[in-house]
Amino acid sequence: MQTTYETDVVAWANEQAGLIRAGQFNLLDLEHIAEEIEDVGKSEQRELASRMAVLMAHLLKWQYQPERQGASWENTIRAQRKEIAYGLDEAPSLRTKLREERWLDMVWSKAVAQAGNETGLNCWPSACPWLIETEVLGIGWLPTHE
Repeated sequence: MQTTYETDVVAWANEQAGLIRAGQFNLLDLEHIAEEIEDVGKSEQRELASRMAVLMAHLLKWQYQPERQGASWENTIRAQRKEIAYGLDEAPSLRTKLREERWLDMVWSKAVAQAGNETGLNCWPSACPWLIETEVLGIGWLPTHE
């Protein structure tokens, strides 16, 4: 087993798993294993942020384009909520992100950009006006047009 992390990360990962299973801990590439473990958490955070941004963008479109509301948007909202709930059940520590102001600001910025690109509108609130846990993630909740 000679594959390096830099030359083929997939082969390297398989070799590292084999070494662990064989109990050959002295041959492990511990530094890169630690990096990969940390990256798993970062990947889960990115997925949560992406799903939250899609959800919020669709909620914005729902609120600001009531004449275009339809089953497609509602289905996307429902699907994103289910995926987010599943992800939070699988990794409950991610719930802390939902209360981090800086993280929420980044997600909101993505949602506003996406909604703006898709609608051509530029009338969005500067910060998320909805409660995250009970409204944004609330099953069945939809914003009303102001």
